Parts: sequence; C-alpha cells; structure tokens
Amino acid sequence: MRPAQLLTVLELEYQSTRRGQHTPVMLWGPPGVGKSQMVAQIAARHAVPVIDIRLSQMEPSDLRGIPYRVDEQVEWAIPTMLPDTERHGPEGILFLDEITSAPPSVSAAAYQLILDRRLGEYQVPDHWAIFAAGNRQGDRGVTYTMPAPLANRFSHFEVETNLDDWVSWAYRNEIDERVIAFLRFRPELLFDFDPAHNPVAFPSPRSWEFAHRGLQKFTDHPQLLQGTLQACVGPAAGVELHAFVNSLDQMPDLDAIIAGQDVTTPTEIDLQYAVAAALVGRAIRAQGQPNQNEILGNILDYAGRFPQREMGVMLVSDMHRAIGNAVFEVPQFANWAQIVSEVMLFE
Repeated sequence: MRPAQLLTVLELEYQSTRRGQHTPVMLWGPPGVGKSQMVAQIAARHAVPVIDIRLSQMEPSDLRGIPYRVDEQVEWAIPTMLPDTERHGPEGILFLDEITSAPPSVSAAAYQLILDRRLGEYQVPDHWAIFAAGNRQGDRGVTYTMPAPLANRFSHFEVETNLDDWVSWAYRNEIDERVIAFLRFRPELLFDFDPAHNPVAFPSPRSWEFAHRGLQKFTDHPQLLQGTLQACVGPAAGVELHAFVNSLDQMPDLDAIIAGQDVTTPTEIDLQYAVAAALVGRAIRAQGQPNQNEILGNILDYAGRFPQREMGVMLVSDMHRAIGNAVFEVPQFANWAQIVSEVMLFE
C-alpha cells in the first residue's frame, strides 16, 4: 500500500483508540522506505509522544519487568519506558520498531502487551495506539520469522514506495528541488535495493534525504560533492545525481518566468524536469504573498509551453498537491486546462 494511504490507515487507527476500536498495526517493508517516518508524522499531527521501543535490543525481562519480594509474595517492577498517563500523557503512540529482529523469547513477552494491552498488572492507557514495524525476511536484515501467535495480534500492511507521495512529502519538508527534479527524471531510482548484492549505500526515500543534506553541505566543495552523494545513495545513483546537478547551469531564468516574460522551454528533458520542480518550489514560497496569483498565473502560462503536455501536467499536479486549490482560482488555469485537455490528469 502506498504511503499516502497508509498515513490514512494510521490516522484512523490512532483516532480509534478514543472509541475502543483500536487494532494494532504492523508495517512491513525494506529498509529506508519511511515506516518510522509515517508513525512520527501521525504523532506530530496530534502533538503526542512516541515511545519507540526496539525489541531487537531487549531481553524478555526488559518488558516484563524485574521481580521483587514483598513479604511472602513476588511483585513485578513495571519498566518506566512503557506508556504511563502521569509520565507521558493521556494519549500517544507505543511504537515497536524492528519487531522482526527481536529474538522469539522477546517477541513472546510482547504477546499480551500487543493484544490485551496488558503485561501482568500493567495496563496500556486507553488512548494509546500500538504500531509496529519491521523488515521482511528477504531484505537481508537480521530478521526472525514472526510467530503465528504474534502475527495474529496485528493487522498487516506492506509499505510500497510511490514517487508522487514522496514528492509531496519532499516539498513539504523543503527537500532540495534538484533532488526532486532528478527523481522525476529517474523515477526508478527512488528505491533501488537488491538484497542479493547486499549494498552498503543504495537509493531509498531515506537516503535521498541524506543526498539533500549532502547538497546543502558540499555544493561549495565540488571536489567532495560526487563522493558525498555516492556515499548517500550508492555509486551509480550518486554519479547520475552529480551529473544532473552540474547540468543545471543551462537552466532558463526562473525569475524571468515568474515575472511573466517570454522564456523558451529547454529542449533537454532533464532540464525540463529541473525547471518544473523549481517552479513548484517558487509556487510554494509565493503562498501568502500579495502577488501570489500573479506568480501562479505566470507559472501556469509557462506550463502550457512544454512541448510534451505531460510535463506541464506533472508540474501543475505537483503544484496542486503542494498548495491546494489556489491553483484553480487563477484565471490562467482555464487556459492551461484547455491546452492540455487531451491529457488525463490523475491524482
């Protein structure tokens, strides 16, 4: 399931804790596809804490607690890391990350916690959601087969990579537009992991964020930039991104486009992707400015000039995902829609 859909699933499951209808959710997927990121987004949306418990680093007693004697009886000291209303608040997310890397003895200790929301005398607070994530056995991570009793305590979803969803996230999080443009140009490199070769660095949604950081830090050190990008996304993808970035000195004048001047669209397809990504970034930064509609109108006029209508559709689609219905309120939208009327616009 694509990330945008899974975010809705997690959102509804989080809200269901308030009605007593919550089902623990297990997210499956290879490394770097954003499983933890999605859980963090739900917590941030509701301004609640996430208690991230890595079962792979624990012993069974770390969950169950330590026994101690009280008179002639034995009681259990509840671990302070488990959700507590007084310490952590009335609502939140208990996130069991790397659950498939936990030894069977540890995962067995979690059975009661996940399904019954209890561990002995301990009770998970009512309005806390339980989410978990892990790698599949074919992903070459340290994984154990999930025991059937544990698997039956979750609803299971597999995380798929989706470029449109990643691009929407990237614009919201101010990822370098050169990285966004490159992945529009080379969409198959959003995630390229071959478990058989067990690469150290490889393209993934997570590592493209690392590449974004590398561009911010090493653009002024050209002798280091290519090596840095390769260290983030792997040798082949790093070389391609570096060559793509170096070609952007041939881009048309973006300020002239924003100002409504007659600017020729580049013939090179990689530059067209770069221009489209950069113009979406300009539209985002224009939000709330007095001349917002003028800027959006000039971008829409330019979008209609691409020789390939699909390029303009991609630009406007990304702009709509980023800034919403403001795109439709500009008079030039009707003109652009007429120009691309033979091209279907998919969300």
